[in-house]
Parts: sequence; structure tokens; C-alpha cells
Amino acid sequence: MKIEKKIDEELIKSRHSLAHVLAKALVSIYPETKLTIGPAIDDGFYYDIDLDHSITAEEYENIENKMKEIINKGEVFTKKVVSKEEALALFKGNSYKTEIINELPDGEEVSLYYTGDDFFDLCRGPHVESTRNLQNFGYKIHSVNGAYWRGNEKNKMLQRVYVYAFKSKKELSEHIQMLEEAKKRDNRKLGKELGLFMLSPEGPGFPFYLPNGMIVRNKLIEYWHQIHDEAGYKEAMTPIMLSRHLWETSGHWDHYKDNMYTTKIDNEDFAIKPMNCPGGVLVYKNSPHSYRDLPLRLGELGLVHRHEKSGGLGGLMRVRCFTQDDAHIFMTPSQVKEEIKNVVALIDKVYKVFNFTYHVELSTRPENSIGSDEDWALATDALKDALDELKLDYVVNEGDGAFYGPKIDFHLNDAIGRTWQCGTIQLDFQLPQRFELDYVGEDGEKHRPIMIHRVVYGSIDRFMGILIEHFAGAFPLWLAPEQVRVLTLTDRSNDYAEKITQTLKEHGLRAEVDIRNEKIGYKIREAMSMKLPYLIIVGDEEEKSGTISIRGRGFENKSGLNLDEFIARLEEEIRSKKI
Repeated sequence: MKIEKKIDEELIKSRHSLAHVLAKALVSIYPETKLTIGPAIDDGFYYDIDLDHSITAEEYENIENKMKEIINKGEVFTKKVVSKEEALALFKGNSYKTEIINELPDGEEVSLYYTGDDFFDLCRGPHVESTRNLQNFGYKIHSVNGAYWRGNEKNKMLQRVYVYAFKSKKELSEHIQMLEEAKKRDNRKLGKELGLFMLSPEGPGFPFYLPNGMIVRNKLIEYWHQIHDEAGYKEAMTPIMLSRHLWETSGHWDHYKDNMYTTKIDNEDFAIKPMNCPGGVLVYKNSPHSYRDLPLRLGELGLVHRHEKSGGLGGLMRVRCFTQDDAHIFMTPSQVKEEIKNVVALIDKVYKVFNFTYHVELSTRPENSIGSDEDWALATDALKDALDELKLDYVVNEGDGAFYGPKIDFHLNDAIGRTWQCGTIQLDFQLPQRFELDYVGEDGEKHRPIMIHRVVYGSIDRFMGILIEHFAGAFPLWLAPEQVRVLTLTDRSNDYAEKITQTLKEHGLRAEVDIRNEKIGYKIREAMSMKLPYLIIVGDEEEKSGTISIRGRGFENKSGLNLDEFIARLEEEIRSKKI
């Protein structure tokens, strides 16, 4: 069922009003400040300023105190409409504001907002009635970063003052606590501590997977193969580099060229693939197809490369090369709805394994797109109908579809309340037309198939980064790089510990032994820092009785256990993918 996207207009209005308070405070403290723009954003607002003096963290409190002073005065926000000529005169010393004003059509009136009697700013509004309406708000300057005017690297670098802003000081405190927890869970920090992956200046944005990380990655891939085999998918692999002609045919050359790495081979342009779909189309086209062959579900774990700006890179969350868990489904028109429903069910099954909840968004035609209005309407209606039949709530995200078709996006909620867009289902009428795909129908005539592009993880790399942070590095047993570590109390138990470790390995468990001549407390702390699911501790008593003592997550601490029974427990935990 379609639901309205929740937009808190009052919160946005209050944040925008606070941005004017910040602007007034900045001009008061630094009179030479030139103001540019200050929009509301998801967790507050920012204001871009041109100021030769670099604002430091030590100055934040002084700015916040000036904001508090303005708020407590109860200054009224007043709208004033002036002519374009009057506005240019008022802002004649500010090239940024005059640039904005000059872009307005001749004769158009310009809206200003006053904060009190002595400060005004170019603004459409709306605003709260008075700064007194902001007294209960929680706000805090959290950073000042560089930002180019209008995001253009050719323009002057400005200072962007970021401020958290929430309806209450309690909400602000909760948000800051969430961010502190996020720092502890940061995939870059845990990736280094747990030996999962590394980043090198020799390859910015190109992650190196370490042995522990390869275990997690391979287990995710192993599960991907399992669920796709069960769902009737066949697997293909396409080249990493293909000719410009292919990308022109698909439309990516015109719509995505700036994000593609290109080179020349034999004086012809080639591009490293930024996505797998054109290659998947060529696999379909390689052989003739009948309606009896459809739906044809082709999966591919394809390594793709995209030219992301260096400022946007971050651990495994945004990289320049990643493996998409793609699949392309080719089908008849009558099969579209059922295939969409099948993909939704598959994505739901996977996310439940990791204990994720999610919400769904339907993204419609963007401005920069290809194809007829009729095709877009048919594709969008097919996605809507499938969601409605599944009784899934969804919000419509206008204009955010792929350039070739509308899509359903799945947004995961992680353990600390953040949202991540991962799975997607994209319905495409365009590539089958552009590549002249066909199949022979029941009538013996050639027909055009319809195509679904879909991912479940989104990318193996980003999904792994999300899992690192979701579980704070404490992976469930089936994913944990090291599942059990056997520790000795004294060197008298070394042989017993080695025997136990060998038995664990024979049962397919990832186990290591620690027989170093160190105190048991030190061994336990070190093992716990690696977030291991289980520790087995043995000494004279355990060896004598032929038992084990264990320490597990959640403060589990038991003695006198039978090893075979413990192994059976672990095997069931792995089989069921227990969280």
C-alpha cells in the first residue's frame, strides 16, 4: 500500500530558522563574513560562509552562546518583499547573493526575512514566528569543513558550518550518543582491529581483503549461491572491460561516462564496466530463446569500477571497485508481476537471516532518462501492482529511478537505527529494445522480452561493511572468521587443548589454540577483543574429567560440558544461521 513519505514540515521550518540565527551570530562575531546559503538537512542544517579567518573547534561554544543570546531575546522573523533592483542594492557587497538574485527573471520580486530589526537574509521562508519558538531546541555545532561554492571545484572554497538541531535537548543527546556508538562500530576501525580489510594510499577506494575478511566475504558468497540455486537462477560471468560501442548502445556512455574508467585498445575506446547489465544482455543474446526458456534468471557476482570522488570514499561503504550480486531476469509480459514478487520474497528471506528490518521505496522516472512515456507508465504500474498484491507498504520517491526504468529500493535499519539502501528491483523495457533482444512466442513469432535488474546485498563489499557495523564486529557464528579458540590454564594441558582443537577442525569448525605461557586473564581479554563467539578453557580438572569449560557471548560461562554435545550445538547454530 502506498503511504505518504513523512516530512516534518515544522522541524524543517525550525531548522531553517536556526540557520538564520547562526548566520546572524556569525556576522556579529566575524563582521567580515559573507553569507551564501544555509539549508536544513537530515540531522540539522549548515551554512556556507566566505570568511578568511578559519573557524576552529575552540570557537564553537562562543558562536553557540551568541545564538542562545539571539534566541532568548525573542526576535521576530519578518518577511519583506522587494524588487530585484532593490535586492541587488541591499546585497551589493555580497557576490554570492547577487549571483543568486541575478539568476531570477527580470521583474520578479525577491523575498527577504529579517531576524529582529538589524539582520536580514535572502530567503523564501517560511520561518517560525519568533526566535523564542526555538528555546527548547537542542542544537550543537559539530564541524566546519571546506565546501566549494555551488559544489563547483572551480569556485572559491568556503567554510561550511554544520549544526545538529533537534526538537529537544534530549533528542540531540540521543543523536550524539548514536553517533558515538557509530564511531565505535566504524567498519574502518573494526576492519583494521579484526584483520578484515585494509586501505592503502597506493589504491584509494580499492579495498584489500585480509584473510579474516575473506572468510566473511566467502561465507556471504556461499550463502548467495545457495539461495540462488534454490530459486532457479543460473550463473554467468562477463568481462571486466568492454568497448565504447556497447556502452553507447546501452546508454551508459551518455548518462554515466564521468563515472567510468576508460582506456584505448587498438585505437578503440574501451571502458571498465561500472555495472554488469550490458554484459548480461549479451549473454542472453548469445543464443536463441523460446517462451519455454523464460523466465531466464541469470545471476552474476560481477566486479565493477566507478570513479567516485575522493571526498566521498569511506571504508567499505563507498569504494571505487566492488562486487555487485547482480541478476538479470528476462521474461514475457505475463511473467513480470510474478517475477517481481519472487525477487521481493528472496530479498525478504535474506534480510531476515541477518535480523534486519526494512522499508520500501518506489522510485519513478528521473528527468535524465530514456524511453517512451508509455513504457515508463507500464513499468511503474507493474512495480506498484506487485507491491500492492504483496500488501507491502511503500513510499514513492519521485524522480529517483534509474535512467532506463523505475525501481523498488529496500532500505535496511541497522542495530543503532541508521538506514542503508541495499536491495533494488529495476524494471527495464529499454535495454531489450536497444539490443534488439527477442524470443519466439507461442504463436511462432518473435517478441521482445522484458528485463529485471536486481541485487540483494547491493554489493558484497558495502553489505559486509554494514554487517561489520550492525554486529559491531561480533559476527554470528556462521560468519565469524574464528569461531572457537581453545585456551590453556597451564602448559600441562597443552596436549589436551591441541586434541580438542583438532576435533573441532575435523567437524569443519574454524578453531585455533592458544597454548602460550601467559596468564589466562590475558588470553581471555585478547580473545574477547577479537570478538570471538566462543572460548574453550581447559586445565587439569577438565583434562581429568574429559570435559570442557566455555565462555560465550552474552556472559555465558559453563563448566563440565561434553565436547561432542558442544560441537553438535555449534553445528546447529551454524546450520540455522542463528543471530
